[in-house]
Amino acid sequence: MSGRDLFCPPRRIRRGAALTLVFASVLVAGAATGSLPGSDGEREPDAARTAAAASRPDEVARAAAEAMESGQSPVEAAQRAVSRSGDRWGAVYSKGEYEEFEDALDGEYTGVGLWARRERSGRVEVTEVRSGSPAADAGIRAGDRLRSIDGRSVDGLPVTEVVALLRGDAGDADAPDASAGSTVRLGVERGTRAWSLTLRRARLSTDSVTVRRLADGATVIKVAAFTKGSGDAVRAAVRQAPSDDGVILDLRGNPGGLVTEAVTAASAFLDGGLVATYDVEGEQQALHAEPDGDTTRPLVTLVDGGTMSAAELLTGALQDRGRAVVVGSRTFGKGSVQMPRQLPDGSVAELTVGHYRTPAGRGVDGEGITPDLEAGREALSRAETVLGGLGQQDPG
Repeated sequence: MSGRDLFCPPRRIRRGAALTLVFASVLVAGAATGSLPGSDGEREPDAARTAAAASRPDEVARAAAEAMESGQSPVEAAQRAVSRSGDRWGAVYSKGEYEEFEDALDGEYTGVGLWARRERSGRVEVTEVRSGSPAADAGIRAGDRLRSIDGRSVDGLPVTEVVALLRGDAGDADAPDASAGSTVRLGVERGTRAWSLTLRRARLSTDSVTVRRLADGATVIKVAAFTKGSGDAVRAAVRQAPSDDGVILDLRGNPGGLVTEAVTAASAFLDGGLVATYDVEGEQQALHAEPDGDTTRPLVTLVDGGTMSAAELLTGALQDRGRAVVVGSRTFGKGSVQMPRQLPDGSVAELTVGHYRTPAGRGVDGEGITPDLEAGREALSRAETVLGGLGQQDPG
C-alpha cells in the first residue's frame, strides 16, 4: 500500500461549473487496501436512484437551514441528512475544507512532502521525500520508518490514516490547526537509531504527471491524480516520446480528480470520439476526445484497486475502443457523479446525481474495470512484455 499527503479519505470535491465535473478522491482508505464497494443484494435501478437523488439537495439544504436557525451546527445537520439519504458517496465539507481540496485539484496541498507505504509487518516506511520540502530539510530520507505522529503510534495504521495525520486532517474537530506553518511532531527510525523531530507544514505543489524511459525503450507516463494541467502534461509527454517508443500509462493508485483532465489525457491517444457518457438527474451527456491523438503508438495501461473515478473513466475508454491493453488488477469501482450545493453557512454538500458509463455502455460504479491481463507485483514487467508484443505486430 502506498500514499502521499495530497489526497486523504474520504474526501470528494468538485468545481461549481458544470463543465468541470469531478469524480474526485473518494474512499481512498478502501482503495489503499485494494477493497471494493460491496454489492449486497440487488442494486437499485438507475431510474430509481436518479429519482431519489433529485430530492436530496433540497432536503440537505433544509436540514442545514433549520439547524442554523436553532443555533445548532449546519454541517452536522447536513451530514445527518446525507447519511439518512443512503448516498454512499455523499459528503459535507466546511468552507475551509472545500477550498483546500479545490487547491489540491489545482496541484497544491498542505503537508510535509513525504510519500509512505505500510510494510507487511505493519510498520510505515518512507518511500520518497520531495526535494526542498519540510521533510527533506529535516533530513528524513527514503527507507526511514515513521513510528509516531504527534505522539500517536502509526504501526499497523492504514497508510491513508498516516497521510491524514501528517496533514493534520484526521477528521477530529479538536485536532490542532493543520494550515501551512502549523507543526507536526514525528517519531522516526533509521536502522538502530530512533529520534523525534518537529516539522512545519508548508504549501507544496505536486507533479501529478511524471515521465521516465525504461531500458528497453518504453516510455512510462505515471499519472498520480488528475489535477489541473495533468491532461496537457500527458499529451506533451506522448508528443515528446521517441517515435519508436511504446507507452505504458500508469494509473495505479490514481484516485481520480478532474474529469476534464482525464478526457484531455484520452485525447493524447484517440482521434476524437466518445470517451464516456453520464447522466445528471436523468439528462444524458457525453464526453468526447479531441481529434489528432496518437492512435498508432503501442499502449498499455496499468491499473489496480486504487485506480478510481476519472482514472477508471479513462481506462474504460481506452479499453472499449481497443486502444490499450489493460494490465493489473480490478479497479476500485467509483462511477458516480457528484454535484455541490452551497449551504447557508458557506459549507458545501456534495451529493450523487448520476452515473457514467464507458463507450461500450458499461457501468463502473460498484463494478470496477477488469484488466485484459491480471497481474500483481509483476505488473510493470508484464506490461513491458505486452508492449513488446504490440510493437512487433504488423500495423497494416
